[in-house]
Amino acid sequence: MLLHAAVPDLKIRTVNVVDLLALQGPKVHPHGLDDARFDSIFTQDRPVIFAYHGYPYLIHRLTYRRTNHGNIHVRGFVEEGTTTTPFDMTVLNELDRYHLALEAIARVPDLAEKVPDVVADLHAKLDEHRAFVRERGEDMPEIQNWRWARSS
Repeated sequence: MLLHAAVPDLKIRTVNVVDLLALQGPKVHPHGLDDARFDSIFTQDRPVIFAYHGYPYLIHRLTYRRTNHGNIHVRGFVEEGTTTTPFDMTVLNELDRYHLALEAIARVPDLAEKVPDVVADLHAKLDEHRAFVRERGEDMPEIQNWRWARSS
């Protein structure tokens, strides 16, 4: 990720939540994580940016009793009333890589001041994307042709 490369001392732990009901406590749902386990995964005092391909209020409802609830920031579905390209839909919902990186920069204290060039690059990429999609009606080649890199 561009952000991680630009800020080598920034630690980002990625969590893939497969069972949303695990976000609740075990008293509410059998799959629910107890507080200690939840806090060990999502921390008690650091920003958590949750990219969710649904309505954000659901994640807030599932986590409202958690220690770090005030630091859980959910990006999710926003009804725009239109359908465009696949990647543009993630941009409109601010779930794309550029918005998520901007969100991380904004949530880490003092980071935005340290990486203004990264912030400018991310905004420029969003502007480039918008112009390309509006002009051609398709995602940029770097998005269309992107492939998972093989791990060694």
